[in-house]
Amino acid sequence: MIVSGKSQIAPPGFESYFGRIVVIKIGGELMADPKVARELANDIVLLKSLDINPVVIHGGGPQIDALLDKLGIASEFHNGLRLSDQRTVEVAEMVLSGTINKRLVGWISEAGGRAIGISGKDGGFVTADKMDSPSQVEESSRNFISPSFIGKPVKVDVTIINGLIDCGMIPIVSPICMGYDGQTYNVNADTIAGAVAAALGAAQLLLLTNVCGVMDADGLQFDKLDPFQIQDLKKKGIIYGGMIPKLDACINAVSSGCSAAVVLDGNVLRTILTALTSVGSVGTIIKADYMENSFSTQLVSCD
Repeated sequence: MIVSGKSQIAPPGFESYFGRIVVIKIGGELMADPKVARELANDIVLLKSLDINPVVIHGGGPQIDALLDKLGIASEFHNGLRLSDQRTVEVAEMVLSGTINKRLVGWISEAGGRAIGISGKDGGFVTADKMDSPSQVEESSRNFISPSFIGKPVKVDVTIINGLIDCGMIPIVSPICMGYDGQTYNVNADTIAGAVAAALGAAQLLLLTNVCGVMDADGLQFDKLDPFQIQDLKKKGIIYGGMIPKLDACINAVSSGCSAAVVLDGNVLRTILTALTSVGSVGTIIKADYMENSFSTQLVSCD
């Protein structure tokens, strides 16, 4: 089969994604390894050649940490969210919208694709607001940092993304956003990925991290979860830390029409392609209808 007049022949399993959008979030820990990042870039370019439209959101936590440490600026987290003051958000913007974003654009170009880097600020793409109140982010230590620069997406205008896709571009998105108040907000990349997948009606949301999926207390991986199970696991403390915003993003996406969301290991070769063509065979897949249809969730070893 020749796809959209291109010479690339589509491998089996991709047919249901032709012409549709797949949102891919790449964690900062994966961006720190150029070999892994280049392999992911190659797969993203392959998707585009098959008339599948990847929209890439990236993080950069380790890289932000490194620069904050070098500058002597304290940094803390609560429930996976970086507590941000003015200096922290300035560093985050420098790292995310500058170094990491353009590096990923370069890797996509190196792989033969056409990418353009933007942030949530550009074209009014994602408008953010600050967290509702300081009480939502409890003091985790005596070095507590004001959460007034932690953002949450309140509006996603997909005009710029659809325009870039129509021009044959692969959008590479930094999770730095602006509020209606003109302030810059540091928004969790998983959170933005979920909001963007929901707004675009994505066929699938892939959250690439450095673990094989969502784990139980004994280190075994859940093969599938629904929103009700996720909330129960959060209450029990089995889901905690950085996995909380990931799964909240998945719930947001699948509750808004995204077919499925998957949390999976981005270090595994061809993990993006496997996730799309063999749904449920890698990572933890989240769908809105698992409980309704009485699917059985299994625990599997990552080995």
